[in-house]
Amino acid sequence: MRRSNPLSARKTDTGSVLVIGLGRFGCHLSGALTALNHEVLPIDRNPDQVQRWSAQLDRVVQADSTEEGALRQLGVADFGRAVVAIGASVEASVLTVLALAELGVPQIWARATSTKHAKILDSVGAHHVIFPEAETGERVAHLIVSRMLDFIEFGDDFAIAKVCTPEAMVGRPLAELTPTERYGVRVVGVKLPGERFRYATDATVIAPGSMLIVEGDIGQVQRFAELS
Repeated sequence: MRRSNPLSARKTDTGSVLVIGLGRFGCHLSGALTALNHEVLPIDRNPDQVQRWSAQLDRVVQADSTEEGALRQLGVADFGRAVVAIGASVEASVLTVLALAELGVPQIWARATSTKHAKILDSVGAHHVIFPEAETGERVAHLIVSRMLDFIEFGDDFAIAKVCTPEAMVGRPLAELTPTERYGVRVVGVKLPGERFRYATDATVIAPGSMLIVEGDIGQVQRFAELS
């Protein structure tokens, strides 16, 4: 085991995050977490990946994450959260989750590449299983075929989207909009021209060129976006 930068095992707070696997997803995740001012420790067993990303990330460790002993030496048990971002090897992904669970990491997030993979990860100790490729594909599909500017889908057919303001809403307070004009969605935020997003209230009057944040079921949100 070799480290690209020295790191002594020490107790950290629950804001620290361990990211295992420095493929495209793991690297972008590590960078995003760092930008959010979280302590991040990225790990990969491939020395080439460690060398490649050590210049872009504050610290990167080369280690075999399937070995519980190697993780213990790194003080992994002191991290509040761990993300297993390994996508190329199902075996390595599963063994890593198992090792983290044995070490008692409070929150284990794991990337799955298939439904069967997800079931195995869940059975060996993952608390949250994610499908980044599938989720991104579904999100982009909605953006391509609709007039939504951004889109987040949750469970039970619920979504939040950013849309342009329909012309019929301009100059009117939200309280005056009829159920038909709302298409069943709720306007929760508004960005008036030249201003930042803010919470919407019944008294909010929509100006031309505004953007809205709306919530509702996916069909309602899509139909509302088509009005813009």
